[in-house]
Amino acid sequence: MCYAQFKTDRLVMIGRSALYFEDYVLSIQYFNQAISAKPYLYEPWFYRGVAKYYLDDYAGAEADCSEAIKRNPYVVGMYELRGLCRIRQKKYADAIRDYNQALRYDPENQSIWHNRALCHIQEKDYDAALLELDTILTRWSKHAPAYAMRAEVYLLQKDTAKAIAALDKSLEVDPYDGNLWGQRAVISLSRKEWKESEEYLSKAIHLQPKQATNYINRAVARFNQNNLRGTMADYDTALDLDPNNFLGHYNRGLLRAQVGDDNRAITDFDFVLNLEPNNLMALFNRALLLENTGNLRGAIRDYSKVIEEFPNFWFGLQHRASCYRRIGMTKQAEQDEFRILKAQMDKRYLGRQPRLSKEQMRKRSDLDIEKYNQLTVADEQEMEHEYQSDYRGKVQNRKVALDYLPMYALSYERELSQVKQYVAFDKQVDAYNTREGRQHPLHIISSNPVLEEQDTKKYFAYIDTLSRAIDRERQIQRTAPLLFKRALAYSLIQNFDAAIEDLSTYLQIDSVSSLAYWQRAVCQSKLNAFNASQGTDVRMKTANVLSDLTEAIRYNESAYLYYNRGNVYVLRNDYAHAIEDYSHAIALDGHLAEAYYNRGLARIANKQQAEGISDLSKAGELGLYTAYSIIKKYQQ
Repeated sequence: MCYAQFKTDRLVMIGRSALYFEDYVLSIQYFNQAISAKPYLYEPWFYRGVAKYYLDDYAGAEADCSEAIKRNPYVVGMYELRGLCRIRQKKYADAIRDYNQALRYDPENQSIWHNRALCHIQEKDYDAALLELDTILTRWSKHAPAYAMRAEVYLLQKDTAKAIAALDKSLEVDPYDGNLWGQRAVISLSRKEWKESEEYLSKAIHLQPKQATNYINRAVARFNQNNLRGTMADYDTALDLDPNNFLGHYNRGLLRAQVGDDNRAITDFDFVLNLEPNNLMALFNRALLLENTGNLRGAIRDYSKVIEEFPNFWFGLQHRASCYRRIGMTKQAEQDEFRILKAQMDKRYLGRQPRLSKEQMRKRSDLDIEKYNQLTVADEQEMEHEYQSDYRGKVQNRKVALDYLPMYALSYERELSQVKQYVAFDKQVDAYNTREGRQHPLHIISSNPVLEEQDTKKYFAYIDTLSRAIDRERQIQRTAPLLFKRALAYSLIQNFDAAIEDLSTYLQIDSVSSLAYWQRAVCQSKLNAFNASQGTDVRMKTANVLSDLTEAIRYNESAYLYYNRGNVYVLRNDYAHAIEDYSHAIALDGHLAEAYYNRGLARIANKQQAEGISDLSKAGELGLYTAYSIIKKYQQ
């Protein structure tokens, strides 16, 4: 019984470790085994729900949370996760019930109050939302998102003055939230305060440079101040960030048409019409451009689709008649002209195309064909809702200023390196592959390989085969290669405890194996990262990692081993030794981009900014392009 309990606990722990390293499919398989062994335990159900949540299986995650709650109804996190799953499925009333229950057990949980208020907003229960927000701000007066939510409620209630006051208060509390500046700009745009909205959007873009919507909105503000160059630049940037943005292509097409860039304007309207083939505004604009560029039959095709829907659109009829005449289809041209004359069309429709007007903008849902030449804006610009939870973003939920690149490990799985045209090579790994690795060669990788379900099953089966061979073997020396192979397989399925155990046994047989010390250090380091996330003190275990890497270097002067040991020194904030080891790695392999990258970060942490930026520049040159964003940050 004790062994069964131990086995189940191990399965749950290994599953949680796989969850931490974002291998969700693998973690689900461990939790499945635990559930099969002991279906009455709540933890495997709950953690399997967490894994499904990260895989966007919200219905499955909700069902698993419900099973976990049946087994233990007193764990707040399970109600919180089920609430998030229900929100993702737009089941806001059910989410509110979950949050009500969670707050009975944890009334001081700010995230739950926050999310429940957002659910009330989604349910259009604005009075309840305002009461909730009053409570939040009484308890946590510096919680800036609550003021922003209050502003959203006031906007929904059409009380712009109160909304502005609430947003201004939010910005006073937290002036570094780009979403808040963007929301403040939306109000200014609706009031045609173009200069102020541009200023607010510029601040939002400074804080959130990758959000396309801010550039789209700033383009509108700039257009209304006659800044066509700035407007075009904003649309270009927005479409770099979000190539499928409808408003960006449509409005840029109008601008290009205005400045005579007809061919590129046609490209934009082609894109819009691929997204929405029946968009008559885009069809008519493309027809005008096709006519200008001499594609008269294409223009007639587009004009005809528009006229079929709007038979009294005289301006369109006039243009189609002109195209008919130019290609010799006199009869059709006369029919269109007769329709125009018969309707006694007002003179202002004749002979000229209205210019792009900055006085008016149409909402996207406005289908008045006469507004074909007006910039288009979104019908309603909803505020971004950010539900607060430990289950948002990466599992580790580690917010650090600088992320060092991970250790190099040994693996049966190949890796497509981030560094272009770089293949990790080590002479001892090559010798091992020549001697032992014909069926399962070793590769040197720097990221956690995420296995498909069939790959995981393959490695479980391989472990079983090796275990049977080890049990049959009577000579200790002949078990050594089997233990090493099994340790590598255990590493891949993230059973690091078992991998360390096999490698320790192996090192009792072969105490000079650099590869065994190397892999044991990597496994212990990963186990330490998971244990540290659970609040365990891992300083002694980190010393073991350092010792193993030192032994590995003693028997193999490898760039990857120096690099790995540099990473351990970084964890201990010993930047001088880390820089020294990264430098050794670079001396051995001048193309090891990760060593330049991490040495750059270590030098910046060690107040050597110029040298750090130089290293990051070299890392970027070698293919690690994320280095450039860090350079930009520190140069500013």
